[in-house]
Amino acid sequence: MLASLQSLALSLSLLVATTAAQSNLVVSHFNGNVYSLALSGSQLTLKQTLKAGGTWPAWVTYDNDTRTVYVNDEAGWIAPTITALSVSADGTLAQTAAARSNGEVHSGLYGGGDGKGFIAVVQYENSGIWTYKLPITSSSQPLQKLGPWTMPGPGPVPSRQNKPHPHSAFPDPTGRFLLAGDLGADLIRVFSIDANSGQLTSCADVKTGAGDGPRHGTFFTAGNSTVLYMVNELANTVTTYRVGYPSGGSGCLALTKAQSISTMGPGRAPPAGSKAAAVQLVGGRHLYVTNRNDKTFGAQQDAIALYAVSPTDGLLTFVETSNSRAFFPRTMQANKAGTMLAVGGQTSSNVVILERDAQTGKLGRVLANLVVGTPGRAGEEDGLSAVVWVE
Repeated sequence: MLASLQSLALSLSLLVATTAAQSNLVVSHFNGNVYSLALSGSQLTLKQTLKAGGTWPAWVTYDNDTRTVYVNDEAGWIAPTITALSVSADGTLAQTAAARSNGEVHSGLYGGGDGKGFIAVVQYENSGIWTYKLPITSSSQPLQKLGPWTMPGPGPVPSRQNKPHPHSAFPDPTGRFLLAGDLGADLIRVFSIDANSGQLTSCADVKTGAGDGPRHGTFFTAGNSTVLYMVNELANTVTTYRVGYPSGGSGCLALTKAQSISTMGPGRAPPAGSKAAAVQLVGGRHLYVTNRNDKTFGAQQDAIALYAVSPTDGLLTFVETSNSRAFFPRTMQANKAGTMLAVGGQTSSNVVILERDAQTGKLGRVLANLVVGTPGRAGEEDGLSAVVWVE
């Protein structure tokens, strides 16, 4: 009897250890599915496939406090939706609500008492931003409709800059402002936030370099100084802006360009058809940018650029490029511990987990790799669209 109890206790302890060691990720795909993945050691496995997120699930935003995933549907011409999914402790997904939207490629949480009371959804093709109060329900209506914006003529890259194409929405570190990179108009759109009502008020737009094509951004703060890193898809650069805040309780955020640095590394011109995509600051010391279709490491092996962040002024120093082990790496995210980087290859339709050195920031060996859904075609709106850790 004692031996049986000891055996049972051992089995339970092993089960607890295994569960604790398992990590979960959520992946969206342009095929109309959202996937739950489980990572245990070097094994990355498909846990669940859920038909959700509309026709073209293009992005996922995760709220770790409510364990909710918000999925954006880019297909603005086929009754698009914003979809809310709950994530259980074991990574199981369940749709809780879906509301009509207008075809979005990105979203950002903002406002409320915790910075997560509202969501801004970004319409690349329809040139606008809508906002919603959270939680999303089936009867949710837009709180605010910004745009559609216009411009007097095409930009320096007419094939991509025929009209405003906002590509991101994200709050600043104070939670007082929301920024949006507009790839088509070469603008960073700035809005002040009323945290209680969720209302956004337009501030002066910030003009980027001609033909930059600003896509996504992230902030770094050291002491009383804050900088914005904006990755420019069309120019294949990262621009550092110094952030100026208004004195007192009103006014608008200002940006002053401090630096622009290539995503290819010194002395290397961007190959034809290459375009920068995702940007992430990890640990306040290292910045990563993915390059799509640069083929640095082979015909279908694109690069991730690594920069060291100056702790005093936030300026960047290029360190190296490393193999993303993916083709068209559209998305990436580090785990909370900073020991792994999940990379989502859009065209290769794979999720690869790379080892990360928390001290140097350098990326190492492949810990796990899994093809999810159907691979895409180079340059097309198909394949894997986003990956996030559920932590």
